[in-house]
Amino acid sequence: MVKDFTAGPLAKEMFVFSLPLMASNLLQVLFNMSDLAVVGRFSGFTALGAVGSTSILVTLFTGFLIGISSGVNVLAAFYTGAKRQHDLDFTVHSAGILCLFAGVILGFTGILFSRPVLLLLGTKPELLDGALRYFRIYMFGMPALGIYNFCNGALSAEGDTRRPLFFMMFAGILNVALNLFFVLAVGLAESGVAIASVLSQYTAAGMALIFLFRKKEGVRLGQKNIRFDIYKTARMLKIGIPAGIQYGIFGFANLFIQAGVNSFDASVVSGNAAAANADPLVYDVMAAFYTAGACFIGQNHGAGKKDRIRRSLFLSMGYAFCTALLFGFFLFFEGGLFLSLFTKEAAVKSAGLERLQIMAFSYCISAFMDSLIAASRGLGKTVMPTIFVIFGSCIFRIVWVYTVFARFRTLTALYLLYPISWTLTAIAEAVYFIRIFRQEFPSGPAGKSRIPDIRRD
Repeated sequence: MVKDFTAGPLAKEMFVFSLPLMASNLLQVLFNMSDLAVVGRFSGFTALGAVGSTSILVTLFTGFLIGISSGVNVLAAFYTGAKRQHDLDFTVHSAGILCLFAGVILGFTGILFSRPVLLLLGTKPELLDGALRYFRIYMFGMPALGIYNFCNGALSAEGDTRRPLFFMMFAGILNVALNLFFVLAVGLAESGVAIASVLSQYTAAGMALIFLFRKKEGVRLGQKNIRFDIYKTARMLKIGIPAGIQYGIFGFANLFIQAGVNSFDASVVSGNAAAANADPLVYDVMAAFYTAGACFIGQNHGAGKKDRIRRSLFLSMGYAFCTALLFGFFLFFEGGLFLSLFTKEAAVKSAGLERLQIMAFSYCISAFMDSLIAASRGLGKTVMPTIFVIFGSCIFRIVWVYTVFARFRTLTALYLLYPISWTLTAIAEAVYFIRIFRQEFPSGPAGKSRIPDIRRD
């Protein structure tokens, strides 16, 4: 059933809508963390470091697919709010082809350039072969991730977040079981957990596709006389490519951070890999509220409801901030317990704790930046937020690595760039959103929006 977010109690609806998204994201992170947990505890810290050395590259590629799917989400939410089923059908079919193609291209690119990129990052010689095995196999799952993110974005646009949760839960349980099978029974380490991830990704994508082909209303696939629509694909790319670049920019900038981490010994690299598992754990739970904010803003944008757009932003930001704060308290005071999931080595834990002590109360700062980016995307604006991210979270971080970190050469000096870059980017994003919001709704509490490139298609 298609849900209408243009009326009703906003705070409750957004929170209830976010819970399945949160659970789905959390499950996805936990199951991905199982890759590191299994190899770290059963294959040693060298395998942990090898898999961990690829984490930023994996985030770079998967983040771009998530960004492309956000274009699907925004456009589908807009047509859902505007009650335009015909346009919604064209959008969904075009989006499925687009996301599959993007996954194939990214997978091929990752396999082809994995060695030179890992060497460029200064991956330790003792970790390189294992990192290559893991990353190249993992890249075969990119088409499946493209399809799953398409299905997830399209379904959440009409308010259905429970079924993607079910698909991810089933695939995640399979991932954990296969991790243990390939590592313990078969004797594979990095290769085993990569194969398990790929198989679980195709399982989730297959289940989502079958569901969409069986649907009869709203977001659906397989209707007669539905064709690939170039115009709507262009609209999705106009939103999705800058959004994908935003995710990619974070990953690109983090490559330089990973290069800084790689300048330390293997135990520090492994400790950073273990502690970095907290990042997607926190980010992806917070992301549920950003997705909710974009969906609610997208539908109310289609309906031209100014006040609900503004309230959706503040609720999304508040929920994400409080969630990050709770995670921060746990990681600050129980960081050792968290790291014990991945390693038994004292030196590895010590390096990981240094990262967690800084990051624990920094995550909540990112809530301001990311909620504003999602809100701008909900209004169909992504170019300027991408430019702000390029300067605030990419160029600034690279400059920091080659100046502040190069001067002090400590992990603390390296990790401090996260909260500082988030603060600078959030300020720029806030100024921009206020400006476009006032342009979009110049007067009146319920004035219609003015985005002709979407309304006239």
